Amino acid sequence: MSITPSGNPPRTGGRLRNEDAHHSVLEATTALLLEHGYGALTIEGVAKRAHVAKSTVYRWWKSKPALVMDAYAHETATQDPEPDTGTLAGDLTAAVTDLYRIGRDPVRAKALTGLMAEAQLDPASAEPFRTWAATRRDIVKTLLARAATREELPADTDLDHAADLVLGPFWYRLLSAHAPLDPADAEAHVATALNGLTTRPETPAPR
Repeated sequence: MSITPSGNPPRTGGRLRNEDAHHSVLEATTALLLEHGYGALTIEGVAKRAHVAKSTVYRWWKSKPALVMDAYAHETATQDPEPDTGTLAGDLTAAVTDLYRIGRDPVRAKALTGLMAEAQLDPASAEPFRTWAATRRDIVKTLLARAATREELPADTDLDHAADLVLGPFWYRLLSAHAPLDPADAEAHVATALNGLTTRPETPAPR
């Protein structure tokens, strides 16, 4: 993870190129998230840290949530979130392991918990967070649907409910922090969810 040191002197030598300024704003956002958390982060503070005008930040990002979500994406740009291991257990374990790593990454954890809280308080600012959450959910549903075509899951599996079962521990632990999000637990959590999805309750005998 690349973070601009807080003691960097202001840039000199003329106007920054757009791509340099864009990168500097994302790096500044990441640094301030680490140092002060989501609640204390402001557009003004980001502009000051990045040595750009506040109007420059607002030209690219219309809101704080949009900026923070872009900084999050910037930190995870090299990751492949949709694995294809050949089995549902392998695919889900890889996907959930990647999600659980968020608990070990302070930038991503602070970004998502802050965005989650703001989405509840200000519906107008909720779109960046909800878009990201829907994207991750769609990935899990894709893995489940692919498994159903391989007959690893019953054809009538409720994919929406199944995705909730897989993702539930991630969101609950991220929000409540009652237990760690440990990537080492991903395989066991996936196995528990799959046991419930693949084991059908016995139909009661007619009376």
